[in-house]
Formats: sequence, C-alpha cells, structure tokens
Amino acid sequence: MPTVIEGSFVALPKGRYAIIAARFNALIVDALTAGAIDALARHGVAEDSIDIIRVPGAFEIPFVAGKAANGGKYAAVLCLGCVIRGDTDHYDHVAGAATAGIADIARQAEVPVIFGVLTCDTLEQAQHRAGAKAGNKGYEAAVTALEMVSLAAKLR
Repeated sequence: MPTVIEGSFVALPKGRYAIIAARFNALIVDALTAGAIDALARHGVAEDSIDIIRVPGAFEIPFVAGKAANGGKYAAVLCLGCVIRGDTDHYDHVAGAATAGIADIARQAEVPVIFGVLTCDTLEQAQHRAGAKAGNKGYEAAVTALEMVSLAAKLR
C-alpha cells in the first residue's frame, strides 16, 4: 500500500506568516486580510506572529513576495490583492503580471507562497469572494498556507 503524505491545518509551534496586501481596492483586500488573520488565529497562529506588508497594488506583490519568501523570516507568504476589470486592457496586464510573478516566486521559494489575488469582472464578484456569497478567499489562502507549511515540514 502506498504511503500518503499530506499536510494538516494546525500551525507549527514556531513560524511567522507574512500577508502581503495591496492597498488598491482596499475595501476588498482589507476583507481578504481580515479573513486570513481570522483563519490563522483559529488554527493556532498568534497575532504577533503575523506581519502585514502593504504594497500599492497587485502589480507590486511579486517583488515583495520574493523578498519575504527568501528572507528566512517566514514560514509562508500570503499574497492578497484584487484586480477588477475596467474599460481598458489595463486589467489584463496587471492581473497577468501579478499572477505570473507570484507563480515564479512560488516555484523558486523555499517556503510556501500562496496566491490570493482576486481577478474579477465586477466589484460585486469581488465582494462575493471577500466574505459574501462565495466565502472569503483570504481565509482560504491562510488555510492553504497552513497546510503547505505542514506538508513542507513533513517532506524535509
């Protein structure tokens, strides 16, 4: 029978968590951030083990995620932002750059880097994903971070 290795949702005794939160679309991102903090706290992470790092927008997240993920200080890095489609193609460029940048960092980092950037067509869609009808994607990102930190520890 094969061995199954998987993570759990219980915080490891030591470890800091970085939440990189974009200021742009703050109404949405602040709700995602609150959800992430709630999830971490409910699963045993002390609030003083959480650092919130603010960046201007989703485009700037990858730069800071790389610094945080490779600095040796954090058990995981959560990237939270929100890009809402407008009348121009600016959305496509920002959403694509943020997504590709965070993915590049995640592939290279020694710690889990979690993608929690909403890419929505409307403000209403974003609101639904930040705590309304579709749950809170910030909360989900934090639970994913806990599971990945646990899994990474088991794979060492």
